[in-house]
Amino acid sequence: MKYDFDREINRKDTQSAKWGVIQNPDNPSRWHATDAYFGENRILPLWVADMDFPAPRPVVDALVRRAQHGIYGYTIRTDSYDRAVAAWMKRRHGWEIDTGWIVSTPGVVPAVNFLVQTFVEPGERVLLQRPVYYPFFNAIENNGAEIVSSSLILKDGRYEMDFDDFEKKASDPAVTFFILCSPHNPVGRVWTREELTRVGEICLKHRVLVVADEIHADLIYRGVTFTPFAGISEAMAQNTVVCTAPSKTFNLAGLHTSNIIIPNTTLRRRFQRTLDRCGMGKWANPFGVLACETAYREGEPWLEQVMAYIEGNLDFLQAFIDTQLPGVRVIRPEGTYLVWLDCRELGLDNRALKRLMLEKSRIFPDEGFIFGPEGDGFERINIACPRSILKDALTRVRKAVTG
Repeated sequence: MKYDFDREINRKDTQSAKWGVIQNPDNPSRWHATDAYFGENRILPLWVADMDFPAPRPVVDALVRRAQHGIYGYTIRTDSYDRAVAAWMKRRHGWEIDTGWIVSTPGVVPAVNFLVQTFVEPGERVLLQRPVYYPFFNAIENNGAEIVSSSLILKDGRYEMDFDDFEKKASDPAVTFFILCSPHNPVGRVWTREELTRVGEICLKHRVLVVADEIHADLIYRGVTFTPFAGISEAMAQNTVVCTAPSKTFNLAGLHTSNIIIPNTTLRRRFQRTLDRCGMGKWANPFGVLACETAYREGEPWLEQVMAYIEGNLDFLQAFIDTQLPGVRVIRPEGTYLVWLDCRELGLDNRALKRLMLEKSRIFPDEGFIFGPEGDGFERINIACPRSILKDALTRVRKAVTG
């Protein structure tokens, strides 16, 4: 089946977060409802990571049939579901997992919170690599732990890990837990096997548990290879919790279904006990489990087409900014449909840069500073949208910058 990703679909009255809320101007942690994304002089939302494309047709058809059944009672995760997850990991990434390693949660962000609750004592420290996905900050601090960052280094337009600094931070006895973002959000790096091996060996040496957020693992551009962290070695697998979901891959975030893969039996049992204490040990979302299994079994052709389209958007964005947007530089991603823009040459502070984007350009990206102080002067935009929207957004920014 050939999919049409150029068609703009109106998301008004669908309870969409992306198209329904906006940050309060004076407090980025607060949100309010808005209709500003619709009508004349609309704001274009390019922030939160969901696509403006319908899910694969087999998924939509399966959900319609299920909805028409009319009974939406308590739902379980089946053996068929677990086999579909395992088959996807093997087929797409060459990682062979046991279905018994899978623990379901209603999303990766809740899972990270539960993992911090399970494995980090109050007062202990959690290692990150900022700039990084900002919900990690709340997961750490809201559960009584402390953030420590081994910040990434931007070198010749590409981010790298600082291994010396990473080991120095990991060697602190108070650091017991490391959240690896792989592929990295927001900078778009797909870490090499060599980079991941070095990080894994440091964590083993210093007894730091690794939580690998691999939610963007399927969104990889041509010529780039994704390496599952826990697939590198048995020793690393036994020291790793892997967070996966079909949500970014197939635009299913609202169905709140994720698969946490834990090869280590002791770690898995401890995590399951935390879920049980929170009353989350049994049931699943009937539409989420159906969508996930269907997508993993039948959604691959859609994924190949959507990634080709998104890569076309990336090429368009790169060419536009290189030729028409002085003062802005693309940090070209190797994975994800999120693009990190270096706007520091514009010479604006965070507040002025936000005004340029929201008030003058009428677009709403994610501000770089919310990913940590290393993000000052950057913007993150979501390019999983019809090219017409992306072109409109970039044209607006060009007019605002060049007058």
